[in-house]
Amino acid sequence: MLAVLVTAASVQDSIAGTQLLDQVAAAHPSIRKAWVDGGYRQHLVEHAATLGIDMEITQRKPGTKGFVPISKRWVVERTYGWLMLHRRLARDYETHPHRSEAMIHIAMTDLMARRPTSENTISWRDPEPQTKQQIPG
Repeated sequence: MLAVLVTAASVQDSIAGTQLLDQVAAAHPSIRKAWVDGGYRQHLVEHAATLGIDMEITQRKPGTKGFVPISKRWVVERTYGWLMLHRRLARDYETHPHRSEAMIHIAMTDLMARRPTSENTISWRDPEPQTKQQIPG
């Protein structure tokens, strides 16, 4: 994860996308490619081009019916799923966007720190681990 931007639900994706692109371009000038979903508009693609980023809008193939994952979008949705394993992100506890952003950074740090050890992320949804008691006899 290179950047995070949390906004109110009333903020249009293309407006937030412009802010996020500016943030990414400033912090990571080597980024040259970005994929976004169909909610983004052409002016955002043009803004990305001014920053030297080739932005591609991923969409379903025409005539597709039912659930068919879009490869680049699926990566994002999978990451959202991993983040939701952290209770403070699954519930709206945070009242300020900067606090939500901080919690996302903490959750991603936890996820990435567990990868080298192949340790699973402990989920708040999992019940307490059961221990087997042996009955003497």
